[in-house]
Amino acid sequence: MNLLIEMFAYDFMLRALVVGVAIALVAALIGVPLVLRRSSMIGDGLSHAAFGACALALAVGVMPTIPALIIVLLASFLILQISRNRKIYSDALIAILSVSSLAIGVLAISLAGGINIDLNSYLFGSILSVGYEDVAISLILALIVVILYIVLFKKIFAVTFDAEFAKSIDIKVNLYDAIFAAICSVVVVIGMKLLGALLVSGLIIFPALIAMRLVKTFRGVVVAASVISIVGFLLGLILSYVLALPTGATIVAVDLIFLLLAIILDRCC
Repeated sequence: MNLLIEMFAYDFMLRALVVGVAIALVAALIGVPLVLRRSSMIGDGLSHAAFGACALALAVGVMPTIPALIIVLLASFLILQISRNRKIYSDALIAILSVSSLAIGVLAISLAGGINIDLNSYLFGSILSVGYEDVAISLILALIVVILYIVLFKKIFAVTFDAEFAKSIDIKVNLYDAIFAAICSVVVVIGMKLLGALLVSGLIIFPALIAMRLVKTFRGVVVAASVISIVGFLLGLILSYVLALPTGATIVAVDLIFLLLAIILDRCC
């Protein structure tokens, strides 16, 4: 208890706590449909696109958050539109996007004279970079996503498991796909500051995979993934403070341990 009091006596740790819980919740909510639709690598592709956008923005002396959000939104809609063309499979498109974005980022770093501390914080995450603006945006985002989930839960369920059936009952699948792609983009860009572009997709994928091992209903998986994501973040944050480890990597490592335990439990039971 004394450790927790000492840890959260710092303003930046309190900000990281609020932002982290909000991002963990939202990431888990979007992660469940992505994993069930076998589109979990979209988060990884978008995070790489965000890295390339951040590198370009920092190279020209511009604050990277807004340019990164614009680029990632465009990338998500590009994936959505092109993936409907059977000549290009979505996994190949995401791979192309990931590699191209990393290449653009590396070239931007090279032309700018080398990597700097600002880019490192977006690449690997940094608690110190979380400001009051991030807190406000994260809380607003979490509230919007939770409300959308509650209001559109049945439609999300239908689109996730059978898009063709959803179309047959007059559900606007394309509209919901576009909204979902926009939410994914915002989560990735905001989550970059906490976990970094290379690790933020772990916060999206792991909780859903763990919950699917433990719960068998869609509603149960969504609730379980949300709880697991928040607990994993809190434990990772505390361990990173106590052991002086990188926060993003510690959170992902905790989620990995949770997944291994869930697999063992699933097989034993």
